[in-house]
Amino acid sequence: MDYVRITSIEDPLFAKMHQLMQDVFPPEEVLAFDLWKEPLEDPGIRVFVAVHDGNVVGATEYRYYEDMHVAMTDFTIIGQAGLGIGRFLARKRMDDLTALAAACGKPLYGMFAEIYDPYRVEEHQFGGIKPMDPYVRREVLSHLGYKRLDFPYVHPSWNNDGQPVTGLDLCFLPSEEETNQLDAKLIVDFLTRYYSVLPNKPQEWHQMIEALSSKESVALLPI
Repeated sequence: MDYVRITSIEDPLFAKMHQLMQDVFPPEEVLAFDLWKEPLEDPGIRVFVAVHDGNVVGATEYRYYEDMHVAMTDFTIIGQAGLGIGRFLARKRMDDLTALAAACGKPLYGMFAEIYDPYRVEEHQFGGIKPMDPYVRREVLSHLGYKRLDFPYVHPSWNNDGQPVTGLDLCFLPSEEETNQLDAKLIVDFLTRYYSVLPNKPQEWHQMIEALSSKESVALLPI
């Protein structure tokens, strides 16, 4: 299996990846094909696919914020069972992030991720791919060390229509497992920058940011 970076919508592997995204994710979570042009060309956004026998069988997108020393996993897709895709992507992603952090002269503090909560929202089937089942994914991410940030989370729809998306938790994988809280300012700064690409944000998002801005820290809880 090969770990291949995608940097252009003209890459044939991108069309395969985008179709896999449409097969797996709900429509409001998938950016339109043409709108991927700039993100893929952005050196700070890292999109990789797992290629097996010429087919895209998995994918992950993430980014590293060198001034905050944190990363964000945008998504991870496991396209089929029985190939060890999840472990392959997690290991390759962490190797890449560790190298990026080392080049900046400071260790990786941790990594954010949005995680569906199937105990609240059960309709997402993720294309019927069992490794993508939200119950399975949530437990896998718990095993990896992710913890849930203790506040009601909402994010703007990637349709940029100003609608709120709920049913997820914002989680964090601390490099030091003993870490049990995060500076609220770090969360606000991260979310503000991460969603700056979407101008049409719902009122619920602004209220969430305002509430976080009034706190000093936010607890990290088990998933």
